[in-house]
Amino acid sequence: MSLNALEQTIRERVRSRGDALQRDLAEHVAIPTGRNHAAGLDAYRSIIVDRLTALNASAEHHPADDRPWWLETNATPDSAMPPLGEIVTVSHTAASAAPRVLIAGHLDTVHDPHGPFQQMKINDDGVTATGPGVVDMKGGVLIAVTALEVLAECGVELNWTVLLNSDEETGSFGSARHLREAAQKQDIGIAIEPALADGSLAIERMGSGQFMIEVFGQSAHVGREFTKGVSAVTKLGSILTALAKMANPERGRIVNVGPIKGGGATNVVPEYAACWGNARYVDPQAGDDLGAMIDTLATDADALPRVVVHRQWNRPAKPLNDDVKQFAETIRRVAEDLGQALPFASTGGVCDGNIMQDAGLPTLDTLGVRGGNLHRPDEFIELASLVERCELLAVLLARLAAGEGPPTRR
Repeated sequence: MSLNALEQTIRERVRSRGDALQRDLAEHVAIPTGRNHAAGLDAYRSIIVDRLTALNASAEHHPADDRPWWLETNATPDSAMPPLGEIVTVSHTAASAAPRVLIAGHLDTVHDPHGPFQQMKINDDGVTATGPGVVDMKGGVLIAVTALEVLAECGVELNWTVLLNSDEETGSFGSARHLREAAQKQDIGIAIEPALADGSLAIERMGSGQFMIEVFGQSAHVGREFTKGVSAVTKLGSILTALAKMANPERGRIVNVGPIKGGGATNVVPEYAACWGNARYVDPQAGDDLGAMIDTLATDADALPRVVVHRQWNRPAKPLNDDVKQFAETIRRVAEDLGQALPFASTGGVCDGNIMQDAGLPTLDTLGVRGGNLHRPDEFIELASLVERCELLAVLLARLAAGEGPPTRR
């Protein structure tokens, strides 16, 4: 199948915006949105929402839900957690019975808003540029907005909702409920995470969860009353060994621990220790099994030492199913018609696409730009991918509007 006349027009209009895409990206990257930087998140959100609402769309703003206190290494159950940035959904309702498409993106990055990595810089090779969030995912957000603008110019009718959150990089604990609610009202899901390193489309992902384990012992003077003490650190050591044995990558289970803390002065038996960890699992059963194994480390409330397990499997596994496979093949056909290669791959990484698909929405989530060195101070984008992936997304959405793709839930 080749591009039809409408798709050729869409492609030409995207290409005409090539210079503007680079200018806009540089402007967006220069707005610091890492580490819950409220001022930057508000400013960036405003720019994106203004462009979307100009497309005859309406915006709804939602406060983020509270997240567990134990995610913060210096928090206590009574700690006041800093508020997270709001979630906004911008929706356009078409006059036709076109499919309902949810496009999810995040505004936050991992980069220090006060650090030296603040601007987008085109590299000496002329084909890449570095900058905080340039690929993860300000490039993706930009091509999504641009694709919708081009479709509106070309008269393509599509029911779309864009959901923008501000806490994806920290697990989407404050926005997960809103992602699920939005997903349950849609037919097809797209998350604009960057492509995998070789440009591949991720068709399945592992699940991910966070945990904290606290150990409460009994302090004592090491020289005078050592035998009266119960070391929380010693107990934590045995727990770390047990956690290491739970990991079995061949069986689809990964367990990583860090950071850890415990003890103070060397002449005091430590009464408290704790560790934080991340788990990955290949499918729901592996997630349930791993969660149950970690839960067995907890003790009764009157035990000494006492062990308390906190955990939340916040990103369910995202296995390949028939609807996702059909959607992936639709995207690949679009790519091939545009002269682009689009291999498929699996990944242990997680994103909001995990949550959307778990809510019942066929979702693919690496439709953003190409680049690399994510979460590093040399994060880069392949500049050509701004136009190429915007073409891919725009033509894909046009075909979805025409009824090509996985079956809808209407």
